[in-house]
Order: sequence, then structure tokens, then C-alpha cells
Amino acid sequence: MHLWQATVPFCLLAAAALPGATATAWGFTDATVAVQPKGAGVNGGFKEQLASSKPLANPVSLAGADTLRVTLTTQEGSSPKRPHQAFLLLKDGETGLDISYPFNVKENGKSRVELTQKDLPIQFLSLSSPVDAHVVIGGFGDSDAYDSSVFKLSLDRNPEEAVPTVETERYGKKPEIHHIFKDSASSPPIVITLAFVAMVVAAVPVLAGMWLFLGANVNHLPTAFKAAPLPHAVFLGSLIAFEGIFFLYYTSWNLFQILPAMAVAGVVAFVSGSRALGEVQGRRLAGLR
Repeated sequence: MHLWQATVPFCLLAAAALPGATATAWGFTDATVAVQPKGAGVNGGFKEQLASSKPLANPVSLAGADTLRVTLTTQEGSSPKRPHQAFLLLKDGETGLDISYPFNVKENGKSRVELTQKDLPIQFLSLSSPVDAHVVIGGFGDSDAYDSSVFKLSLDRNPEEAVPTVETERYGKKPEIHHIFKDSASSPPIVITLAFVAMVVAAVPVLAGMWLFLGANVNHLPTAFKAAPLPHAVFLGSLIAFEGIFFLYYTSWNLFQILPAMAVAGVVAFVSGSRALGEVQGRRLAGLR
């Protein structure tokens, strides 16, 4: 009896400790960090294996024209899996500056991120000491996220190049800006306008002569206006209105003023023109034309 009573608390403690023992955590495997100089080829440059439990002993040097490449396989527990978030975090311990670069993660957990000095802010380029490179991996669920420093990154610059400076005053009064706007479109010189008007006016007698040559019967004008005076008058008036609208558009109107006027004149010309053509067809069927 006493043995059973002593065994019950022990079983309860083991059961309470069991979920904690089976809890999983995010991590990575098959990780490498490489620095490829410009023009060095696929296998050229620096390459080192990364461990999730211990950072590299020596800093990784990144020059101005080099490309930093970090590849790894994310895993939850011991199974490769795509996390919700995975990124490379660069952080300066002295100033507290940090910036993150997300990994390009596939469904099987294969991850990759590349960056150069051009991708870094000016604040990082002006630092003299190496910065910590953290790998951060996390996802939904009960698994613990991974956040640890895996190596230090040294940003090497050409001593002949000037160290970039950071603008300290971000807010405040700025110099006055004077905008130069493009001149609005203007009509051509009056001489060109008068020349085209003269050509149009000179074409009117030629057009009248062609009508007479092709057999236009001007004697039917009184008959046409007597049979349908309103449709013929309104149709001719709408044609003249078109010319007037074009003239106003050329001189002073804009596109938003001409469109409603052209719509009204077009509807009037369509309705009156159909009535006028109906009267002409009636005379043609009667043998008068």
C-alpha cells in the first residue's frame, strides 16, 4: 500500500514532464556561408560550413564587389520543413542597428539569401567593427523559434574611397524648391493658319465644279427644301456646326469642352440626315433624279 502511494506522485511528475520532453524546435542543417568575388566563377572565393550550435570562430569578410551567399535547410525538430519566417539578421552590438534579409525558402526547406554591400544601409558601411549575423527561423505552432548568431560579418572597404556619411538632420526646414513647368501647347503662327484657310477656301470652287461635272442637279434644291425643309436645313446647319466646333477647338476650347458639343451635333446630324436622305430616296424612286 505504501509502495502504490509513493508511485502515484512519481507517475504524475513523469506525465507532467512528458510534453516538455517531446517539444520540438526550429533549426537548420546543411548550412554554408560563401563569399564570391566578382568574376571569380562558381567555385571561387570563400566557403565555410555553418553550425546551428556554435558560430564561426573567424569573421567573414565582405568586400565592395563581393557577394555574400548563405544557404541552409530549415527543419522543425529533425524534419525538413518550410517555416513561416526565415531571415538573416545583421546586428551591430554597439549601436543597436539591425536589418533583416528574408531567405528564399522552398517547400522542402531549402533556403538561400544573397546580398552585397550595395544592399546594406549607409549606417552599416560606416561601422569599423564586424556585425553579428543571426539566423532567425520561426513558424506557427508550439515549436520554439531559432534565433542565434552563426558568424560575424566584416565589411571591408577600399581605403582610398571616402567613408559614407549619414545625414543627421532628417526633419527641418529645407531649401526652397522652384518648379519649372512646361509651357502649355499653343496654336501655330497666324501665317500658317491663314495659308491653310486659303487652301480650304480655294478648294470650294473646285468642289462645286466637280459636282456639276458629275451631274449634280442644283435645280432640285427648291423641291427638296419644299418637301422636307426642316431636315435639310437642320442637316446643313449641323455640318456648319461641326466646322464651328473645330474652329473653337483650334482657338480656345479644350478637349473636355469639344466632346459634349460634338456629341450633340453628331446626334442632330444623324437624325436630320436620315430624314433628308429619306426625302432624296423618295424623289429617286419617283424617277425625278
